[in-house]
Order: sequence, then C-alpha cells, then structure tokens
Amino acid sequence: MYLQNLQHYFGFDGLRPGQDAVIQHVINGHSAAAIFPTGSGKSLCYQLPALQLPHLTLVISPLLALMKDQLDFLHSKGIAAASIDSSQTWDESQQVMQGVRSGQIKILMISVERLNNERFRHFISQVPISMLVVDEAHCISEWGHNFRPDYLKLPQYRAQLNIPQVLLLTATATPAVIEDMRTKFAIAPEHVVVTGFYRSNLDLNILPTPQEDKAEALLKQLTQAVPVGSPALPTIVYVTLQKTAEDLAQWLSQQGYTAQAYHAGMDSEQRQRIQHDFMAGHHHCIIATIAFGMGIDKADIRRVIHFDLPKSIENYSQEIGRAGRDGNMSECILLGNQSGLNVLENFVYGDTPDHTAISQLLSIMLEQAQPSQNGRQWEVIQLRLSKETNIRTLPLKTLLVYLEMANIIEPQYTYFADYRFKLERSEAEIIGQFQGERQTFVQHIFSASKKARTWYTVDFDALWQMAHAERKRVVAALDYFAEKGWITLESKQMTDVYRLCREDIDINAEAQRLYQLFVDKEHSEIQRLNEMLAFFESDTCLSHRLAQYFADHQAPAECGHCSVCRGHIAQLPKETEQAPVSHNMLKAWVDPFIAACPAMPSAAAITRFLCGMATPLHTQIKARQLSGFGKMEAYPFQMIAEQISQLYPHVVKD
Repeated sequence: MYLQNLQHYFGFDGLRPGQDAVIQHVINGHSAAAIFPTGSGKSLCYQLPALQLPHLTLVISPLLALMKDQLDFLHSKGIAAASIDSSQTWDESQQVMQGVRSGQIKILMISVERLNNERFRHFISQVPISMLVVDEAHCISEWGHNFRPDYLKLPQYRAQLNIPQVLLLTATATPAVIEDMRTKFAIAPEHVVVTGFYRSNLDLNILPTPQEDKAEALLKQLTQAVPVGSPALPTIVYVTLQKTAEDLAQWLSQQGYTAQAYHAGMDSEQRQRIQHDFMAGHHHCIIATIAFGMGIDKADIRRVIHFDLPKSIENYSQEIGRAGRDGNMSECILLGNQSGLNVLENFVYGDTPDHTAISQLLSIMLEQAQPSQNGRQWEVIQLRLSKETNIRTLPLKTLLVYLEMANIIEPQYTYFADYRFKLERSEAEIIGQFQGERQTFVQHIFSASKKARTWYTVDFDALWQMAHAERKRVVAALDYFAEKGWITLESKQMTDVYRLCREDIDINAEAQRLYQLFVDKEHSEIQRLNEMLAFFESDTCLSHRLAQYFADHQAPAECGHCSVCRGHIAQLPKETEQAPVSHNMLKAWVDPFIAACPAMPSAAAITRFLCGMATPLHTQIKARQLSGFGKMEAYPFQMIAEQISQLYPHVVKD
C-alpha cells in the first residue's frame, strides 16, 4: 500500500537507497534510525509511513525554517500537516490543536522546547500518537557536534506520552554518535540504516590561501567560472562572524559583484526575505554564517565556498551537502588557512562555566529547595538563575541535565509561574455555562484572580486556600475557556520544578566533578578541530576520507574529483602572529571591567570579556560599552587567560 501512496501523493515510482529499508522497519512496527547524507530524502522516511499509521506522527524539528519548508512541501502534496510554533497567532495555534484533536491533521511539527510548555503537554497527552520523529537526532548526543540538552529529555517524554515507535533522522553522525542515539531510544542495531556519504557529483577543492589574499581569491572564484552573459551560479559563501558577512558582501559589491549578507543578527523578516529571494533565483550569492542553510532545499546550488574554516568535519559535511542536490556537478571550495582557528577555539572555551559559578549554583539549589509532599522541591526560572550565577543559558541547561544524570535532582514538571487573561465574554456569561460544583469552581477562579484595568492575574495560592483547587485543573479550565474564545490567555516565567534526590552532597567535590565534565567536553571539541585540520591537509582522497569519518566504507579509494586526487595536497598557512599586547594596554581594558563587576571576576571571566563572548554579567554591567570588550577576539583564549593570571595574581584562575 505504501508504494501506492508513494505514487499517489509524492509522484515517485521508486525509493532511493536506504529509504525502502527504513520505511519497511517503521511499517512493520519497529523503531528505526536513518543516517543519510544531506539531500538524500530522510524526510520521506516519516512522511510516507505517517499516511498509513493510525494516529498522529509527532515531529521534533530544530528550526522554524525547516518546519516551514517541510510543511509547504507536504501541503503541496495534499497531506494534512501543521506546526505549532512561536510565529503563530493564538487563533492559528488553536485551529491547529483542534485539527490534531479531531484526527484531521496527520503530522504535527514542533520544536523540542515546546514540550517544556505545561499547557502543550496537557494538550498532547490527550492525543493518541503513533510515532515520534526526531529530526537532527545527533543533537541528543553530548559527543555530537550540535548537542542540545533539551534533546536528552526526549526518551522520557516518549515514555510519558506512551509513543510506541521512534524514528531518528540525521545527516551527520559518527559511529560513536550513532551508538549513543540508538542506545538512548532502545533501537535494535538491525533497524539502524546508514547509507553512503560519498557523492560523486561534489568536487572537493582545498585552496591554501593567506588571510590577506582571501577576499581577492574569493572574487576570482566567484567570477572566473561564469562566461560573460551567462547567468550567475547559485552560491553560498560561509563565514564565521556576522561582521565578516556584512563586510565581505559590501566589499564584493564595490568590486561589481552582487552578494547578500545573511546572519542571525538580522531580524526574522529580513532573513526570510533574503532566503526566499535566493530560493526563487533573484539572488545568486549569499555570504552567510551557519544561521543560513538549515532547511534550504534548493536543488541547483552549484558552489559552496568556505571563506572561513567550518566548526568541524560534521559542519563541513552538512554545509557542502547543500550543493548539487539535482545530481549535477558542483564545486565545494575551501579558502583555507589557520587564521580563524583561535576564534573557533574561543567559541569552545567560552561556554565552560567558572568553577565558582558551579559552586554557587549548587549552593542556590540546596538553599532554595522547599519541603513538599514529594520531598524537597527546587523551582528554577532559568533566565533568572543564569543572571544570578553568570552561566550562559546553554551551559546552564547542560549543568541541570548533568545533575539529573547524577541522580541529584529529578525533573518533576514545568509550569508557567504567571497566568493572566482578559475577558472576551463577561464573567457572568462564562460562569453561566456551568452548573453545580463546576460552576462553583469557575466562580472561585474569578474570585481568586486579581484584576487590573483589563487583565486578570491568576493567584494559584489563593485558589488552593479558598477551594483546594489543584493547579493542573485550573490550567485545564483556563485552556478550555481560551479554546472557546471566552478569554485571551497569556503565560510567562517558565519554571522547572525538580525534586532533590540527594542533599548530602559535598559542594566543592561536586562542583569539581561538573567542571571536569565541561573541561573534558572542551578537549573533545578541540580534538574535533584538530581532526578537521588534519582532514583538510590530508594526503589521501578527500571524498574517501570524509565517507570513512561517517562510517561509510564503500566509497572509492580515489574519487578523481578532489584536489588530492588532482595531485594538490594542501598545507594551510599558519596563523598570522598577533601583535603582543602590553601590560599597560591590558590594564587599560581590564580595570574598568573589574571595577564594574559586583565581585572580583575570574581570569576566565576577564578573558571572555576581552574575547567578546557575551555572558549574563556583560548585559548586567553594560560591558559592550567598555573599550576592552572583544579587543582580543583573534587571540588564543588560553594565552590571554595566562597573561591575566600573571597581571592579576589575586584572581581565581577559572
């Protein structure tokens, strides 16, 4: 039957290598994993079975752009699919929820963060789900290149929602990451399908280029391959920093070559417009940070040029994988030198919290935990805790997950601390919709909610004292009122509630253990950078070596379409020596920062300031306005930290 659906809905007569095996596993009731290279049709592996499965297919997707592209595709095929996301109005999301509830919508796409939403979990727990699909599933592995702590909770959510099957999809997973993903979701080894990463239509070219010559080298690459009068070749040029994207696009424009900058610092509307114009062929060259590309399904991209080093082999593979999806020859060019290496390394070091900050977090946890029926509970508003401890949001999420894994805390539930509503019908009309005990309950909700001019704020404590009304029931009632259009409902201040499993912890020893986990991850990331450099300077076929990295042992030993096969073994020019910074200059930059801090910062905290790595403390003290912010972003992190330790011997090293 699924082959009939393949023809009827998608217009395909057959499946690509790997797709058939994965779809068979799913239709036979098994959980599975599809590790296919970018552009190899992973999405069809859930889209086709979803048409046959009896209930909803719930898809976790990491980016709004990915969801939008996939939804547009599904709608064009007449398939009932929808998303619930932050771009929607209240009416739009209610309409989607009604379609899911009625069974009309077969595929629902959400971000992993949506599952932290108390109201959404309440809604989705009432809907029968046939399959959970995790796109970019490598995000669940700490040893992957794009670890996201919230992904670690997915096995737990799967159990809570009683979802019988899981399908994991990714393009970039090494053997270690594949094993990690498989184990976390209890997928049998025989249901993991890895297809070849080798692509015969991608020409891999490493061009060693000194930093000062890169702009001219790029212009040459952009213009030499296009005969006069011919249309420009669709091209993506990847850079590391937002400023580089802006500067390079402007410089190319001055040279008579039109290019558009694209990065996460632009507003959403501007990014969407640039992306749309590129897809439609109005723009031919995008100078982009890695913010561009996820969900880009343009078949005729002829060139992907790396102006700066990518962050890892995984990133490189993902980015070049956007070229030549139509099967025609495409160029993948790296203008390589080691000048950007310090910036990449600094990104790695910038996320490690100070040892003292971790100790502070543990102290806060023990102090703030309150007695409850289920042992002591700790309520966490992450944004507030991040500011309090000066730990960036991602490392903070990671720390909380590490504490869960050590059985020190156990997640109980997530709720919004504040709910407020305004009336679209009168109180009397809403109360009049109910009778008996339910009517009394609704009356209590209004009585216990403080009213300003328009908005009511729900007081859950008052409701408990007045009527022993459980929070869960109150939230369900408010959701029902909102669904009926009787009220407009808003929620904020997301709060995670944890049960304290152990209180007898040695704060210093536990802080050291957690700090060491981050240091180990640092070493792993730096090793990943070294592996990437070794790959670019390889003396063996680049296509073969890339395939081997991703567990594909079927690629030819010599592809004949890479720079090594053409006899050019790359030696990337070394980092340009940075001018030494005098102690006087360092003091002139650092002293105002130290003076602005509420407590003496560590050497690592001072180094983050000098490297321009934003932290919650920087926002608090307006560090960007200080002259030293970001002044040493091109210098090695460890070297700066050492200098700071010598210049300020009384500061804590980490």
